[in-house]
Order: sequence, then structure tokens, then C-alpha cells
Amino acid sequence: MTTPDDATRHLLAPILARGAPGHASADAVALRRWTRPGRRGARVREETTYADLARRVEATATALAADGLAPGDRALFSVRPRPAGVVLAFGVVRAGGTVVFVDPGSTPELFTARVGAAGPSLATTESLLYAVSRGPLRRLARSRGLLLPDYASLPLRHVHAGPWLPGVPRGSRAARRLAAGRVDRDALPALDPGREALTVFTSGTTAQPKAVVHTAGSLLAGCDLLRDVFALAPGDVVHTDQMLLGVPALLAGATWSVPADPPSRDITTFARQLDGAAGTYLVPADVTALLDAVEGGVVPARGPRVALVGGAPVTRALLERATRVLPGTRWVAVYGMTEILPVAVVEAQEKLAHAGDGDLVGVPLPGTVARLDPVEDADPADDGAVVGELVLSGPSLMAGYLHDLDAPARGAGPRAAEHRTGDLARLDGRGRVVLVGRTRDMIIRGTTNIYPGLFEPRVAALDGVAEALLVGVPQVDGDERVALVLTAAVDAPGRDDAAARGPRADDGTAVRLDPDHPLVARVRAALPDVLDHDALPDVVLVADRVPLAGRSRKPDRAALARAAAPFVPATAVAARSAEGASA
Repeated sequence: MTTPDDATRHLLAPILARGAPGHASADAVALRRWTRPGRRGARVREETTYADLARRVEATATALAADGLAPGDRALFSVRPRPAGVVLAFGVVRAGGTVVFVDPGSTPELFTARVGAAGPSLATTESLLYAVSRGPLRRLARSRGLLLPDYASLPLRHVHAGPWLPGVPRGSRAARRLAAGRVDRDALPALDPGREALTVFTSGTTAQPKAVVHTAGSLLAGCDLLRDVFALAPGDVVHTDQMLLGVPALLAGATWSVPADPPSRDITTFARQLDGAAGTYLVPADVTALLDAVEGGVVPARGPRVALVGGAPVTRALLERATRVLPGTRWVAVYGMTEILPVAVVEAQEKLAHAGDGDLVGVPLPGTVARLDPVEDADPADDGAVVGELVLSGPSLMAGYLHDLDAPARGAGPRAAEHRTGDLARLDGRGRVVLVGRTRDMIIRGTTNIYPGLFEPRVAALDGVAEALLVGVPQVDGDERVALVLTAAVDAPGRDDAAARGPRADDGTAVRLDPDHPLVARVRAALPDVLDHDALPDVVLVADRVPLAGRSRKPDRAALARAAAPFVPATAVAARSAEGASA
């Protein structure tokens, strides 16, 4: 049974409390949404107070409950983090439901598998996605690397955010009308911090999609930690398109300022709106773009009070440049993952002062416990410290993976006690975590984790392809570009017979890569049908062979990455994922 004290540990409890009559924050601005820049620049499009936010959330929850959304039900969620989207997401959670993020740009088979795994009863979708998932606009979306599912055909109840557009299914409820309805708190369930509130698909195959499940309590714990990192207070302004930081701002009674476009699409406008902000969140590629704009004189050299940088390794070179170009900003690198976030943070000055090997990510945050699990054949660190796989636990840890929690029946599976990160690490004498490698292959581009093993078999199955390897090519800012390296089948056009008869083991000679091989164009044209749009490569190359390394004679991905580096475009092509999300 949920007690009043338990209810205070629910993600929404502090936010709804701020909107209650008589609260000091009730009339303060909770959400501020900007327009795209016009002739007079960007302007504020709408503002929502805490009182209005609370009322709209509970009205939405009341309407959803009346329409049949019961505690434990799941709702597909494909709406941008604008005020209407925030209200809708919070409304689902307030009604006892779970928000399920499913990438609309994944392959049709994977999207179908993920929807099947989640078992939703409701689809909450931006009206534009309905419009571009069928008819003439579908071809436009596909030309941008998006093969969108037909949302309207999903056999679910529908709620659309935004104006009605052709393609919105008959009977779909408008989110704005739900939010304008009456509030009936007696019809809503008690706030239960142990109830599932968020599901995020991270990887997996069509046979077993992998999704992280968080409760309302674990989300509050993680957001509270981020709020404390920023030292946010009422009256502060946080400018970000990421709920990762927007929700902590609401917990602190600050204003969440929402840009019209993410920084990856319009860094100039985003940067200008940072002036006077208490904080923002950026991935390393965004930091590079911001610093380029400042040094190029495009935007003034005025950053936020605090900039949190994460989503990919944050290099010393990036932080050195950031502190030099914007010295008035406190730069903080955050380490974490979908399963448990945040884990640790480290100030720029501390990371720059670290003289040892490895990537210093800092002391685990309060309540987070880190231990090392020995790994066979792992070499000790230079200082003799034990190296092992980093294993984490704490209040912000996920409830578990969806396929575990749903087996054999929904809610009957085990709860996660700790998370094996796959990161090799050591703990220094001050208890700080230092990353030294990975136990499995993974590429980090922007905010996306790409697992090559999930996609390589699909590419290798294409006509003319013998082998396919996705490798990450590190950039100076800590981000990675993605190179798809192929070898041609024996009967493929353009196949070099001499190379085909050559040795398969690494004989010490350099790998020859060809960006103009006939196979490149054919494979690139087929990729949108076999890869998630977030995994589309920045460059496709054909190799004369795949070098092997180690006693197991596995493909030498490091060698391929070094060979592919000169072919990787200098500009980030990875913005396609952000463009797709806001198309």
C-alpha cells in the first residue's frame, strides 16, 4: 500500500506541488517555448506557469483514465519535448501509465518487434508523423533516411499532439483538448514511486528487443542528482531540448526554456539563447559546433553558468578548448547510461589535471555504488590498480529490462539489483572511476549507442557483400563517426580476384579501402531498408580484406578504424537522427 511519504518520492510529486494554489512557485514560468528566428530573431512563443502545468497534466490524466488508460498500461510516445509534449508525457505517468519511447526511424521489422514487446494500449504521436508516414510526404521522409511506420494503422487508441493533419486516424483525441478538460483527482491512482513510468528501447534484435524500464522513483532519484550538480534554484533558466535536464529544472522550480530546434540543427540561435541561462546539456559534437560559432564570431562569447556535457566520451582536448573559449562557463562532464543516470561527474579543471592513463569520469554521485568485477586477461593499470568491468547500483538504477520484467507475465520478472556496464575501469586512490576500455564493441555517435553486431548480419546479407563491419572512428571532441567497411563477394561486380585469393589473416600490409567501388553505391541505396536511421554510416568503403588480430583471430576493428579515418567527412553527418526526430 502506498503511503503519503511514498508519494513524495514519485517524479511528479514535487512538480505538481509547485503548481498547487498558494505555492510560491505557482505563478512562476515553468516552460518557455521559442519560435524559429524570423526577421526580428527568435521570440517567445508560449509560456506555461507551474499552476497551469499542474492543471493541464491532471486534466490530461483524467481524460486518459476516462478513456481506459489504466495503471500499468503502456503508451507509445513520439512527441517532441515542447510544452504540449511534456504535458502529455506527464499526463500518461500521472494516470499510472508508462511512456514508451520507440524510435520511429528504426527498420519496419524492428519497430514492429518493439511495439509487440511493449504491448501498448495507446499511441501518443505528433500529428506531423502521421502525415509523413503515408502518402507523398512518406517519400520525402525516406529521402532523409527515415522509413517511418504507418502510425495510423496501429490497432490502438490514438492521441495526437499538434494541429489535425491529413493522415491522423479517425477517432484520435487531440492532446490540447485533453489538457483543457476537467480535473478529477478522485479518478486518478495514488502516486506510486515503484510503478513503471518510462521504457526506452536501446538495442536488441527483432527476436528480442532490448528496452530499459524505469520507475517514477528511479527517475526522480536521477533527476534530483542532476539538479544538485547544477545547483539549480527557483528563478534560474535552463535552456535545453533534452528532458534529461528539463525535468530537473522543473523539480527545482526553475524555468525550462525549450528551443525551437536542437543545437545540432541551429547552433546559432541555440547559442544566443544561452546568454543568462543557468545551465544547458550538450553532447560533444554540439560543444564543438558551439565553440566554432563563438570563435567564428557568429555568436557572442557568452555561455551558460553551467554546461553539462555527456552522451559520449568527453575528451581533455574538448574541455581544454571549451574552458579557453568560454571561461565564464563551468564545464562539467557527466558519465552515465540509460540503465543508471547519472553515475559520476567531473569538473573540467579536475579532468584536465588528471595525468594518468584512462578517461577520468569522477567519484560516483551520492547513493551510487561502484564495484569492479575481474575480467579474464585484463591487464592491470600502470599504477598496479585492479582493472575490471564496472558494475553499478543505486537509487537511480532501472527497474530492469523489459523482456525480464515481462517474463513469464507482466510484472512478474526480477527487479535489477545492479548493472554491468561493459566498461573496463579502475578506481584510483581517491575513489574516482577511470575508464580504460570496453568489454564489447559499441560505437557512440551523438546521443546514440550503436551495437555493430545487431546490424552487420543484415548488411552482409545484401547481394554482392561478403563481409560487413561497422567501426567507430574517434573524433577530437570525443564523438565518433561511423564507417561501414565491406568486402565484395567473389561474384560481385568490380571484385578484385587477386584480393579474393589473398590471405585472410593480417600479414602486416595496410588494408586498401576504396570509396568508389561499384558496391558502395548499391549498398548505400539499400541501407535505409536494413539499418536504423541512427546507425546509418557516415562513409561506406570496400576493403580488399578484413585484418584479423589476437589469438581468436577476430576482425581488427581498431585497424579498420585507423584506415577509414582519412575517408570520414570533416562535418558531422550524424545530425540526421536529430533532424529525423524534429522532421
